[in-house]
Amino acid sequence: MNIPFFDGHNDTLLRLVDHARQDKAAMFIDGTTDGHIDLPRARSAGMAGGFFAMFPPPLATSLAGVAANPMGDGQLPPDLDLAPAQRSTFAMAALLYRLERLGALSVCRSVADIRSAIAAERMAAIFHIEGAEAIDPAFDSFEVLYAAGLRSIGITWSRANAFGTGVPFRHNADPEIGPGLSDAGKALVQLCNERNVLVDLSHLNAAGFRDVAAISTAPLVATHSNVHAICPSTRNLMDWQLAAIRESSGIVGLNYATGFLRPDGRFVADTPIELMVRHVDALIEAVGEDGVALGSDFDGAMVPADIGDVTGVPRLLQALMDKGYGETLVRKIALDNWLSLIERTIG
Repeated sequence: MNIPFFDGHNDTLLRLVDHARQDKAAMFIDGTTDGHIDLPRARSAGMAGGFFAMFPPPLATSLAGVAANPMGDGQLPPDLDLAPAQRSTFAMAALLYRLERLGALSVCRSVADIRSAIAAERMAAIFHIEGAEAIDPAFDSFEVLYAAGLRSIGITWSRANAFGTGVPFRHNADPEIGPGLSDAGKALVQLCNERNVLVDLSHLNAAGFRDVAAISTAPLVATHSNVHAICPSTRNLMDWQLAAIRESSGIVGLNYATGFLRPDGRFVADTPIELMVRHVDALIEAVGEDGVALGSDFDGAMVPADIGDVTGVPRLLQALMDKGYGETLVRKIALDNWLSLIERTIG
C-alpha cells in the first residue's frame, strides 16, 4: 500500500537549527541518522507535506532537553521574552526558505499550492508557529510573518504568553488550568480569522479553548492531540472539546508521542501501534470520519519504536487497514481531511 500522507505537526526545523552541525539544509536534503524526518526518508515513506512548526525556545535551550524530560515538574516553564522568541523563530523561518530555494520543498499558502507541490513531487510545507511569543501585541511582527508565508498559529506552547496560557505536562489531570485568553489573545484570534490563518488549539488550556470556540468563525483544530478518556494527560482533549471540534467541522491530528498515547502516560518507546489505532477509533467516534488526521509531533517527542521515524507511518496506515478501515477512509485520515480543512481555513 502506498498512500500519501500529510502531517499536522513536526519540529524538524528546530531540531536542525539546534543541531551542532553547520550544514543544516544539507542534513535535511541529503539525509541523516538523526531525528525523525529528512527528505530521503520522507519521500520513501510517501510524505506529501505537513505543518512545519517553529517552536521558539531561546536558541541556547536545546530541544533535546525538552524531549528528555517531557513531563518536567508539572509546572509551566517561564515566559519567553519577545526578542529571543523572534531570534529563534526567524532562524527557523530562514532555514525553511533556504530549503525552498534549494528545491527541497515548497512553502504553501493555500490548498492549491499544496496540490501543485504534490503534482510536482515536492514536499508541501505550511509555515506554522507553535507559541505566539514572536508576535508583539501591536501585531507588527504578525504582518511581517504573514507576508513571509505564515498560515498557521498555535497560540501557546505549554507555557503562558501575552495571548494565553498553555497546559503544563501533567498526567491524570485535565486542561482546566489557568485563565483564558487575554484581550490581545482574543484580538489575535480575530486577526487570524480575517487573514485566513489557522488557529491551532493544541497546548492551549481549557479556558483558552472555550474563548477560541466562542470567538472564532473558523473550524476548530488541534493539530497534534489525542483522547483524554484513553490517556488522561493535560495535552489531550476532553469529551466536550471533541464535541466542540465536531460541531465546528474541525479536525484533530493524532499525536504519536507515547506519553499522550498510553493510559499510564509513560514516555517509553515500547508502545504498540495498536494503541494509536485505539485513539483513532475513539476520535472517529467523537468527531467523525472527516475530523481525524495525522499530527505526528515528529522531531519533538518520543514515538513508538514500531513507528521509529517518518518511514514508519505506512505501518500505521496498514494497521488501520488491518483493523477494517477501508482504503477510502485511510486516505481521508492520511491526506484528504487535511486538504479539506486547509481549503476551508487557509484557502
